[in-house]
Amino acid sequence: MEFVDSLAGGHAGTAMRPVRPGPAGGQGVATVTRPVTPSAAADPRTVGVRHYEGGQLVWRVQCGDLISRERAVTVFVEDNQVVVVSPPGETARLTSGQLGQLRAALNEAAKMAER
Repeated sequence: MEFVDSLAGGHAGTAMRPVRPGPAGGQGVATVTRPVTPSAAADPRTVGVRHYEGGQLVWRVQCGDLISRERAVTVFVEDNQVVVVSPPGETARLTSGQLGQLRAALNEAAKMAER
């Protein structure tokens, strides 16, 4: 949740893996996921949008909210599923260029999730 909380606070965060409880109340064990690598034919609209945070490939598309505050929509792949994190308040106002970036990010993430 630190990752999502850092997004809500507007700060770049480190992706945290879910932790499963250990046996008999012991320490948890981090969920293991395979490394995520970008597609060789990555969409040029995601250049500058795609980066790594804590070893996790993340797309962060800048947008605004209904009262024109700067926000971001974040996309990443976790356990072969695409995760979309909306800005606080669940409202994202995107220009046509930002919408193109989000579309490209979702397309790349979907291809990676299928592997």
